[in-house]
Amino acid sequence: MLQLIWDGLFVGSFYALIALGYSMVYGIIKLLNFAHGDLYMLGAFIGFTTLTAMGGVTASMSIVALLITMMVSMLLTGGMGVFIERVAYRPLRNSPRLAVLITAVGASFTLEYSVAAIAGPNPRVFPIRLESDTLNFFGARITIAQLVLVGIAILLMVALNAYITRSSVGRAMRAIALDPKGALLMGINVNSVIARTFFIGSALAGAAGVMAGAYYGKIEFLMGFVIGLKAFTAAVIGGIGNIKGAMLGGMLLGLLEAFGSHFLGGEWRDVFTFSVLILFLSLKPTGILGERVTERV
Repeated sequence: MLQLIWDGLFVGSFYALIALGYSMVYGIIKLLNFAHGDLYMLGAFIGFTTLTAMGGVTASMSIVALLITMMVSMLLTGGMGVFIERVAYRPLRNSPRLAVLITAVGASFTLEYSVAAIAGPNPRVFPIRLESDTLNFFGARITIAQLVLVGIAILLMVALNAYITRSSVGRAMRAIALDPKGALLMGINVNSVIARTFFIGSALAGAAGVMAGAYYGKIEFLMGFVIGLKAFTAAVIGGIGNIKGAMLGGMLLGLLEAFGSHFLGGEWRDVFTFSVLILFLSLKPTGILGERVTERV
């Protein structure tokens, strides 16, 4: 039982990091950014390129190399998120939502096949693989690498929550999410705040991509598709648009997958996940922590 809980929380920490980007963007401009999962993939490939440029990394330096690579990947994927917002989404901000949604799908395919054209369509072996000793915690097998990755994920989530709740930019984000026109009249630079939101959300996805590459050891250009949908599911479970809901949804989805795979079999993992998504959309579309918003004409 404890092993299942740990496995669920470990995978859920990846989902939560990616779901945060979905939730932040939706919360501020009501856009389902379906290119977000591909920023996770892009982050993994930037990590691959950075580590390859570093040359050989010894096992003792793997954590340090991982942290440096993660910083580079977060900066570049964050910049790519800002670029996509500026080029693809900002010109359509006042257009019907369907047009922006189709643009998001187009941006997703553009990212995927651009990476395939540059790096090749075949899977790549990540230059470092986090392998470490295993601890026995009341019968659960927990590796040091898993503890490090979960610790990094929690640190990033706590930092994001502090940034949004305590900084002036975070207050501006919340103001725009509540009333964009009112925020504009109050002198808030809406475009700048939205660009920062894309940067932060994309950077978190890039960090998750590097962490996944270092842990699983293999990356490919379509790796962002399924995990992007799962992060969307996590955001819906927690309440899309709610930062704490995205964290909670990611962890819950990881636990649901771990227990579902254990009792139903690993081949039912994705079926189980997306069945949960359908159930939430049908029965509680606002998620666990989301609030129902009445749209006025």
